[in-house]
Amino acid sequence: MSDILIGKGDQPARLLGKYGNRHGLVAGATGTGKSVTLMVMAEGFSRLGVPVFMADVKGDIAGLAVAGVSNEKIAARVQQIGVEGYTNEASPVVFWDLYGKLGHPVRTTVSEVGPALMSRMLELNDTQSGVMDIAFKLADDKGLLLLDLDDLRALLGFVAEHRKDVSQEYGLVSAQTVAAIQRSLLRLEQDGGEQFFGEPALQLADLMRQDMSGRGVINLLAADQLILRPRLYSSFLLWLLSELFETLPEVGDLEVPKLVFFFDEAHLLFDDCPPALQQRVEQVVRLIRSKGVGVYFCSQNPDDIPDTVLGQLGNRVQHALRAYTPRDQKAVRTAAETFVQNPKLDVAKVIGELGVGEALVSMLLDKGIPMPVERALIAPPRCRMGAITPEERAAVRGRSPVGGKYDTAVNRESAFEMLAQRAEQSAAPEAPAKTPSPGTPKAEPEKPSKLDEFLWGTKRRQGAVETAAKSATRTVANGIGRQILRGILGSLLGGKKR
Repeated sequence: MSDILIGKGDQPARLLGKYGNRHGLVAGATGTGKSVTLMVMAEGFSRLGVPVFMADVKGDIAGLAVAGVSNEKIAARVQQIGVEGYTNEASPVVFWDLYGKLGHPVRTTVSEVGPALMSRMLELNDTQSGVMDIAFKLADDKGLLLLDLDDLRALLGFVAEHRKDVSQEYGLVSAQTVAAIQRSLLRLEQDGGEQFFGEPALQLADLMRQDMSGRGVINLLAADQLILRPRLYSSFLLWLLSELFETLPEVGDLEVPKLVFFFDEAHLLFDDCPPALQQRVEQVVRLIRSKGVGVYFCSQNPDDIPDTVLGQLGNRVQHALRAYTPRDQKAVRTAAETFVQNPKLDVAKVIGELGVGEALVSMLLDKGIPMPVERALIAPPRCRMGAITPEERAAVRGRSPVGGKYDTAVNRESAFEMLAQRAEQSAAPEAPAKTPSPGTPKAEPEKPSKLDEFLWGTKRRQGAVETAAKSATRTVANGIGRQILRGILGSLLGGKKR
């Protein structure tokens, strides 16, 4: 049977591969061993041939790429737990980094992110988010391809310049609101967010690889700097999760998952999350299981996760919690109540007594029944338990199968260039119109809107020019693998796809 040995108490605690897509939780106070548990789980899924995606918030998870070194303490624990075939070894790892410094750049396009997540990244209020919706709808209607932040900035400038006409067609837009959005956009650029938007955009297939021996590749996102921008960090992971949900086909229950997604510092996802968005996130967590994806949340306290999500997490590892404050005491009670009780354990008491490398563990058994909670020693990982050197990271990147695909940015014509070109053309004097011959009946052309007149000229709606412009724009949009009309949270937010 395909399984992962997590640890052992009175009996072994194993995560069954066929229930790997039933999601899970790794919780515990700082310094209690959560990172080591994540390593053990990631290594285990990789050995089962399951690709893994996880964020490396502190830099120590990168040790998965390098073989560990055994010592007496590790050898004693291996023997005590009964880990079969234990050897020190590295896992196949691909490093990623939104800033492109510690891994391959991760990029997507502005149109793929959509107005909802873009508003969250920019920390906009409701009024500003409404104007962002209008800007994206205008881009959809006028065939303006949004790839990078230059495109979005140019679009916002266009909205501000033509706000009277935009307000008539789409809703009220004020110069002050657009200016506030542009200031937020500037802050995002200064924080390095501009490197996240552009091409080549990330393809999900490159996160779902196996190496030549059939082991699942572990994709590590360097997040030690990204975590300083909590909204950008959580919005990026939410974007990636929603991409998986929208793109992958229904597969039902498999022998092992197609991908396992670890969401470290999970409380950031739900902090200040609008109720409608939280409801849709909960829905995706429930439904993505049928796509063959397992989602594992990692946080300090179980009550960081909403109850409706917590109830979906069948595989639990709870490290020590220290009940120094009333909130800590509440977290201990919450953690104790979420386990299937073991008559041999006083769970609420044991949580405060656990040492480093110990945890309360409950995994799903056959037929999806959760096992009674077990106080267990966590198995040691086979990799290095700690950070790696820049030279070791460079060596791993040099062997990467995707480096040549993403390391060089591409900048092709999009909204920024199109709007600049139309501004130049509108400033140039127009050629005199041809005088029709006598006796020729005059056609009554459909009068274009002022926005269309600026973007496409006065004859935009008169025949082949319009058709060619629309066709070319849609072809370009489809070339990046998504329709420009699709907002990244189309399914999450319950609206039509953009």
